[in-house]
Amino acid sequence: MHLWRSGAESEADSHPRGHLVYAARGVLTVHTDRGTSIVPANRIAWTPAGWTHRHRAHGDTDMRIVFLPASLARLVPDRPAVFAASGLAREALLALASSRDFGRAARDRLRRVLVDELRESPEQPLHLPEPRDDRLRAVARVLYDDPADKSTLAELGRRSGAGARTLSRLCHDELGMTFYEWRTQLRIYHALVLLAEGHDVTRVAHACGWANPSGFIAAFTAVVGTTPGRHRA
Repeated sequence: MHLWRSGAESEADSHPRGHLVYAARGVLTVHTDRGTSIVPANRIAWTPAGWTHRHRAHGDTDMRIVFLPASLARLVPDRPAVFAASGLAREALLALASSRDFGRAARDRLRRVLVDELRESPEQPLHLPEPRDDRLRAVARVLYDDPADKSTLAELGRRSGAGARTLSRLCHDELGMTFYEWRTQLRIYHALVLLAEGHDVTRVAHACGWANPSGFIAAFTAVVGTTPGRHRA
C-alpha cells in the first residue's frame, strides 16, 4: 500500500513485469511516452512490461500495485489501458496488495481471477494520448495551459502554423479521435485533478471550459460514469 499526498510523483521506471495500479482513494495519473492515463477511484490502470512510466498523485491518494507474470500479462492489452473495477476485481487486487501471506498457489488463483475480471470489463475512455506532430503538440500546449480556452480548431491552427483540415487529420491519425473529443478528454482530465484537490463543481466547470455546470456534469458523467459531485464525495 502506498499513501501519497497531492503532487507526489514516483520515479520513472520500466518494470520487467506488467503491473496494475488501483487508486483506493484520490486520483492517479500514469504518464508514458504515448500519453497519460487518468485513474480515478474504482478504476484499475494497466501498464505492460517495458513501458517507461511515472505515477503522480492528486489529492490524498491510496495507491495499490499488483504485478502480473508474463503468462497472465499476455491476456490483457499490450498497451496502457484503464478498466472499471468490478467488486470482485477490487477485492482480489486489494487482497494481493496486502501484506497477508496467502501462499503461492492462492496468489496465482487470485491473479487469474483478477485478470478474468479485467477481460470482462470494457476499457474506460480515460487515456489521453500524446501528440507527436510538432503542430499538434503546439495546440496541446495551449490547451494544457488553459483548458478553458474556447478557440476553434482554425484559430488554434493559426497559432501553430497549420490549417484546420491538417490538424483534424492529425487528430484522427495520431490520437484516434476528433479534436473535440480529445479536447473534452483533456478537460475531464483537468477536472478530475481539480476535484481531487478539493475545488467545488461550479468552479471546476468554469476552469475547464464549460459555461454552465449542467453541461460539465453531463460530459463528466459520460466519461467517468458518475457525476462530479458524487465522485468528489
